[in-house]
Order: sequence, then C-alpha cells, then structure tokens
Amino acid sequence: MDWGKGILLTIIAFVGFILTLVVISVRQDDIHLVTENYYEKEIKYQEHINRETSAAGLDREVLVYDSETKSVILDLPVGAKGSLQLFRPSDARLDQDLLLEILKEGKTTVPLEKLKSGYWKVQLTWTENGVDFYQEKKITI
Repeated sequence: MDWGKGILLTIIAFVGFILTLVVISVRQDDIHLVTENYYEKEIKYQEHINRETSAAGLDREVLVYDSETKSVILDLPVGAKGSLQLFRPSDARLDQDLLLEILKEGKTTVPLEKLKSGYWKVQLTWTENGVDFYQEKKITI
C-alpha cells in the first residue's frame, strides 16, 4: 500500500468516526435543562437571596432529612404555607412539587421512600408571618 491510499483510508475513518458521534448525539433524548424558565428565575434572583437570608436568621432548623426513615421533617408553625420541591438533577422527569399548608402544631413528616434512590435536592419555600423563606438540603436516598 502506498502513502496516498493510507492517507485516504485515514480520512475516511475519521469522517466515519465523526458521523458516528453526530448520530449518537442527535439520538440522545435525556438531556434536561435545570429549569424551563431560567431567564425569569435569573431576574428574580435577588428575591431568592432575601428568602435565604431570612431563613438563615431563624433560630431553628426547619428542614431536616432523616436517612433511617427516608423522610423529611419540617419544623414550621401553624399557618405557614409553601411548597416542597424534590429536584433530581440527573433526570427532570422525576422532579416533584408538593404544596404545603401547616394546619396543626408540631413537626410535619414528609415520607420519601417512594423516590428513586440517588442524589436529590430538597427545596423548601414558605411564607411565615408575611415573610418569605427558602431553605435547601442536598440528600442521597
């Protein structure tokens, strides 16, 4: 075999390899954005910072994960309203959003044993006495 045929075969192999990578990347269907409306969330980010600052100023731990019972324990007062978002970074199809309204005294337990095992972000947003709060925990089930 001479130099011309070797160079031609190398170019053909390279083009075939690149085309294979293009086909694989086009067929991939499990690519998810972190959030669908990221631009709107970016504009409201200062409100988010204010909620986190308010939650940091509380004298109690509001969001606690119990790994033995696979549940989240919320320490919210009666009348607090908010939402608990269970965010799976690796697969947005598994995300869940639970609305909360605390009607009785004491800690509230939210079971998580039905969730797929792996890494989760638990994001709690609530309003207490007219003040907005936000707290987040990173857990592994």
